[in-house]
Amino acid sequence: METISFGRTGLKVSKLCFGTMTIGASSWKPWVLDAADARPVLKRCLDLGITFFDTANWYSTGESERVVASTLTSMVPRDHMVLATKAYYPMSDDPNDRGLSRKHLLSSVDASLRRMGTDYIDLFVIHAFDPDTPIEETMEALHDIVRS
Repeated sequence: METISFGRTGLKVSKLCFGTMTIGASSWKPWVLDAADARPVLKRCLDLGITFFDTANWYSTGESERVVASTLTSMVPRDHMVLATKAYYPMSDDPNDRGLSRKHLLSSVDASLRRMGTDYIDLFVIHAFDPDTPIEETMEALHDIVRS
């Protein structure tokens, strides 16, 4: 699989990125693959040279992150893949457990790191625009996440 530069970040990624909204817990949505059924799909991705995987905290309420990361790291070293995850959508009934506030972004990163069993996220993405949070607050929080 050809690799390409991810913008001007210096990061090299496989030309194809595999989106994993369909992996996690079938109890979340009936079309989602559980871990056992996802394993051959993720193995095939790796066999084809796909090493760039996109997930989100919201997919299967976090189970996608756990299944994707644990399955992939059982097959290849963590540093042989690029993991992207996202935050924005509600993770609970708590009114602060959603959006792009500093509080939610920082807690989302911590929770994603725990679920994925890793100490770093290659690409952290905001999943949607948040009209309730000043863009300056979101950008400062993202800056601090990158620096941490």
